[in-house]
Amino acid sequence: MSFTDPQTVTISAVTTPLPKVSTLGDETTYQSADGLIQMLASHDIGKRNRHLLRINHSKLTADPFLPAENVKVSMSCYIVFDVPPAGYSAAEQLAVYTGFKTQFTASSDALITKLLAGES
Repeated sequence: MSFTDPQTVTISAVTTPLPKVSTLGDETTYQSADGLIQMLASHDIGKRNRHLLRINHSKLTADPFLPAENVKVSMSCYIVFDVPPAGYSAAEQLAVYTGFKTQFTASSDALITKLLAGES
């Protein structure tokens, strides 16, 4: 089964379509037309099953050493589900994720804001 093609992502109120650009084994890549935003979904099945959803974001910005020149910088944000092959139903996995998501999105993403500021 595949995700809907294209996927979309909204960053800073700008919605960007991400059409599927490749499928290789258990990894599918969706990417913006300019190549600056990429979403990957992958699965690694073994002693532990790992399901990953990742967004890679790039932009051009002033070079801190040569401000008159631009450089490409990037960041990634992802979530990994690391589960045993048996013992957790899909509903139980979703329940753990929902609790986690509720925790980190509470109070306008306060926990993530603190994490990004270096708090632990």
